[in-house]
Amino acid sequence: MSPDQMAAVGMLILLLGMVICGVHLAFALIFLATVVGLIFVGPAIMPMAMLKIYGTMESEILIAVPLFVFMGSILEKSEVAEQVYQGLYELFGSIRGGLAFATVITCTIFASCTGVIAATVTTMTLLAVPSMLKRKYDKGLATGVVCAGGSLGILIPPSVMLVMYGPMANLSVAKLFAGALFPGLLLASLYMLYIGFGAWLIPSLAPAISEDERSVRGVKLWVRTAILMLPTLFLIFAVLGSIIGGIASPTEASGVGALSALIIAAGYRKLTYANVKEAAHTTLIVTAMVFFIILGASIFNSVFLFLGGGALIKAILMGLPLGKWFILFVMMFILFIMGFFISWQGLLYVVVPIFLPVAINLGFDPLWFGILVCLNLQMSFLTPPFAYAIFFVKGAAPPEVSTWDIYRGVIPFVILQAIAVFLCIFFPAIILWLPRMTLGG
Repeated sequence: MSPDQMAAVGMLILLLGMVICGVHLAFALIFLATVVGLIFVGPAIMPMAMLKIYGTMESEILIAVPLFVFMGSILEKSEVAEQVYQGLYELFGSIRGGLAFATVITCTIFASCTGVIAATVTTMTLLAVPSMLKRKYDKGLATGVVCAGGSLGILIPPSVMLVMYGPMANLSVAKLFAGALFPGLLLASLYMLYIGFGAWLIPSLAPAISEDERSVRGVKLWVRTAILMLPTLFLIFAVLGSIIGGIASPTEASGVGALSALIIAAGYRKLTYANVKEAAHTTLIVTAMVFFIILGASIFNSVFLFLGGGALIKAILMGLPLGKWFILFVMMFILFIMGFFISWQGLLYVVVPIFLPVAINLGFDPLWFGILVCLNLQMSFLTPPFAYAIFFVKGAAPPEVSTWDIYRGVIPFVILQAIAVFLCIFFPAIILWLPRMTLGG
């Protein structure tokens, strides 16, 4: 190992240490890239950094990030989630695990509308957790369902993660959206199977609500629920339908989605100046955080690759025994472990650019590998100590819910997420069928 490569490895170790010590990821990336760059690259690091910043700001596809965030923020203000959950609550509540089913379905619907998880997880914590606890649901199951279901928004399109992954990996965001749809629905199905089996095996885990709590019954209940879901179905069709159908690019569809969200909010009489201002403020904060991480990671990667760190890791991985499937397992395992300590944005822009060339050299489809990576990174939302979904739930849950209850509740869902990764590895068509059928790739 050369001195330059030792410095590259030291950059990764210092990055992990700084993040664990509480330094914000973006600032840690920028600091390490600047200091190590000045030492080993010299003053040339400055124009290199400027070129990376210019390239990021010039990216047309990244315009979709603030627009999708704004769409999700406006949708949260419109209180559509409350209406949909109430309808599903009465529809499924009379069966064991029914409230948990309603929670997963609502989260899945809003994953297809927002692309970000903070709003979904917080809203569903306020709506669903008190209702489940009131009906004597297990605290772990009640909070675990919200953590896992709410996190679907980072995978099911229109996902901000996929919007960011596309230009970095030189992949079509539309194809990534199409490839992620079935894996996202697979996760939701696995969650519901677990809930149904658990409620059947242990009735006290998720008891049913009484018939008296249903304001309407029969066909009227189904019709009312369908009507309540119409606005969200309209938004899903406007965004995903236009992308997968080839009518609009993801950037254009994000504008359509933002406009559609405003129309829905107006329909629910929630399109007020205060709500728009708050949604714009949220969009500004989230977008600034995302772009700082993108810029920091871009400069960090440039220095890391210049020092030969990428070549070193590639040589180590390619030298592993047992063939390409073992190497794939090692890469997935490294991403999973690092997800305990580094946010998905950091892993996406720091680790993936190193792993992606290895995957391509091994003959793996880059689109298939990309969705596997995003599936893997979704687990970071549920794996402590830096698990965003757990933090959001803990902040909004009733006081009787402890952090241990949430940790206990998410473990089965992390296992289900790992099962979904393995299913997508063994059955690549889960990822590749829809992009090939609709977009020819």
